[in-house]
This record gives sequence, C-alpha cells and structure tokens, in this order.
Amino acid sequence: MRRSFKFLLRPTSKQAAALTACLDDHRALYNAALEHRRTAYAKAKVSIRYGDQSADLKHIRADDAEGQGRWSFSSQQATLRRLDKAFAAFFARVKAGRT
Repeated sequence: MRRSFKFLLRPTSKQAAALTACLDDHRALYNAALEHRRTAYAKAKVSIRYGDQSADLKHIRADDAEGQGRWSFSSQQATLRRLDKAFAAFFARVKAGRT
C-alpha cells in the first residue's frame, strides 16, 4: 500500500524571499536557454542540446556568482533538462502531425 504525505509549507519572510529569488533565477535561466536555442537555429540552423547548454552552465555560474552561482548546480541542470524535455515533446507532436 502506498502512502503519501502532504506538507504545508509555511516559510518565514526571509525564506519566502529566498524561494522567490531562486524561482526568479531559474526562470531567467530557462528563458535564456530557450532564447539561446532559438537564436542558434534562426541564425545558423544549429540545434542546441542539453549537453551543450549544461557545459555552458559552469561559465554562466562563474560570471554571475551573486545570481545564478548561488543555487545548486543540479537544480539548474534539472531546469535545462526540463527545457530539453519540452523541446523533445514539441517536435514529437510536430512529427506526429498533432497540434
């Protein structure tokens, strides 16, 4: 038998601010990676994959130590994987002829 638990998150104001900052930085990373893929294809017809963007993540974190550099590397990789998964699902739908 499976059991599930629900936990009510009641962050302090300082924790809520940190969670909001984390969300904002991950959103910025996702949107920047999306824009990188779009411009690379529009200008050079080159497809950018997760591995390429994950390799660039080290340099992004080094350049923005107070922004992207303060969050865990694995959570940022998960954000990039989510983008890659969204692209794969989109192109699978296009290939199947669905909307």
